[in-house]
Amino acid sequence: MTDQKVIWITGASSGIGKAAALRFAQAGYSLIISARTSQALQEVKTACPNPKKVKILELDLADSSLMPDKVREAISSFGKVDILLHNAGISQRSLIKDTALSVDRKLMEINFFGTVALTKAILPHFIQNQSGHFGVVTSLVGKFGTHYRSAYAASKHALHGFFDTLRAEHFQDRIGVTLICPGFIRTQVSVNALTADGTPLNEMDEAQEKGMKPEDCAEEIFKAITHKKEEVLIGGKEIYAVYLKRFFPKLFSKILRKAKVR
Repeated sequence: MTDQKVIWITGASSGIGKAAALRFAQAGYSLIISARTSQALQEVKTACPNPKKVKILELDLADSSLMPDKVREAISSFGKVDILLHNAGISQRSLIKDTALSVDRKLMEINFFGTVALTKAILPHFIQNQSGHFGVVTSLVGKFGTHYRSAYAASKHALHGFFDTLRAEHFQDRIGVTLICPGFIRTQVSVNALTADGTPLNEMDEAQEKGMKPEDCAEEIFKAITHKKEEVLIGGKEIYAVYLKRFFPKLFSKILRKAKVR
C-alpha cells in the first residue's frame, strides 16, 4: 500500500468538483474522479499535471445498488482511498405547491441516499485502515431553507444530520468529516436544477453568475480538508445568513421572506 494520498471526488466533471480535482492534483494527490459520463472526466484528467495519477470511474448516484462494486473498483485503482469528497448532486428551482412528489424523491435519492450508499460501501475500508476522511459538499441551504429549494434544502440538511452522527460514531476509528457549505459559486448548478415537473431549469441564476469562482471555492475546500476542519462556510456575504439565523432567527425569517433568490 502506497504512502501517496488518494482522493476520490464525485461530480468531478465540472464546476466545484473539477476545480477541486485540479487543486488536489496540483498538490500531488492521486485522484479517482467520478461522474455519470467519462468524456468530460477525460478532459479533467488531461488538464491535471500528472494524468497517470488520475483514474476515471463512472458513477451515477441514482443507482445505489452499484456502490459496493464501484468502491471495490476505486480501491483497486491505487490500493486504497484516503479521502472521499462527496460533491455530486443536483439542485432545484420550484415552489413546494407546484413540485411533483417524484421530483422531491429524485432529489433525496441522488443527494442523500446515493451519498449515504457510497459512504456505507467505503466505510469498512476506512475502518480497516483506521484512517479516512469524508469531505461532504452540502450548501448554505443545508443550514437554512429558502424559496424554490425545498427538497434540495431538505436533502442537504439530511446530509448534515447523517455525517455529524458518523463523525461521532467513528471518531475512535480515526475517520474525519468535513462538511462544506458553499453559497453562490459560479457553476452550472442552477442551469441543471430540476423544476416542478423534473425538467432542467436551463437558466443561470443571477446570484450564481456573480458568485465566487470555482477555483477559489476549491482552494477553500482544499484547506478545510487538509486541516481537517469539521465544517466550513464558503462564499461571499451570503455566508452571514447562517449567523443571522442562529442569533436573530425572527429577523432572519423576515429578511428571507423578502429575499430575491431567483
